[in-house]
Amino acid sequence: MIFLALMAALALEQLQPLRPGNFAHRSYFQAATALEHQFDAGERRHGVVAWLLAVVPVCLAAVVVRYALAHVNGALAWAWDVVLLYLALGFRQFSHHYTAIAKALRAGEYDRAREILGAWRGIDAGALEPVAIARLTIEQGLRGAHRHVFGVLVWFLILGAAGALAYRIAAVLAARWGTAVTTPEGDRVGFGGFARDAFRWIEWLPARATAVSFSIVGNFEDAIYCWRTQAAGWRDEADGIVQTAAAGALGVKLGGTPGEPEIGMGELADVQDLPAAVGLIWRALMMWMFLILLATIASWF
Repeated sequence: MIFLALMAALALEQLQPLRPGNFAHRSYFQAATALEHQFDAGERRHGVVAWLLAVVPVCLAAVVVRYALAHVNGALAWAWDVVLLYLALGFRQFSHHYTAIAKALRAGEYDRAREILGAWRGIDAGALEPVAIARLTIEQGLRGAHRHVFGVLVWFLILGAAGALAYRIAAVLAARWGTAVTTPEGDRVGFGGFARDAFRWIEWLPARATAVSFSIVGNFEDAIYCWRTQAAGWRDEADGIVQTAAAGALGVKLGGTPGEPEIGMGELADVQDLPAAVGLIWRALMMWMFLILLATIASWF
């Protein structure tokens, strides 16, 4: 049932992807903003309460509804899992940006590529050269694949559809609830501190699972080497693990932008490396689905 739910959700997401500003996401974003306005008094403890109110009731409701449906009909519970996965996954939510930038770069429409990248990453991309556009696009695509696909899959396998939903909610809250202030002792304070810390804990396993996946379907030795020697220098630990493993697996160099070190091996990633990064993501996803299928078949016997 797990494999079939994943297949159904992925197929549905490919055929009818959720658009930005869809009702479900917009409603939750509005609720999260309301909680922030209600509880943000600049202290970490207020952020803890707001985070619990934003995560626990939604996930608890998801579990209760599933058990209620399971008592009525197993097919209804399965359909509920598919719906929650569909809401949590977001393969097409990042891939259309990636595809549009790659198409613009191939056509020589560099201003168009800068415009899309700037809106996607929330940066000023007006002065970027084509090679820098390609490198940042690959990094953002890898980040999107991890956050919208592989991280969701990990928590779905651990805690079911409610776990997948919790992962996506935690990612949203960490991104939306501001930048935490860090004390000289390294403690995160302020309203957004707990949201970022909570997501860092939740990300620990998915980041490593994604990195291992990229390593297996790419250049394994270089991926592991880059992961072990370069990830610590990246600004965000989990993202650094994913990016360094992917760069090593692809045999290219990423990073090198202000605030981030150069990572990977070989030549700097360029426009021609965009399809290779897509191939790495798809191979990793196919590997996951194959392993889940094998586990499903084994469970039948």
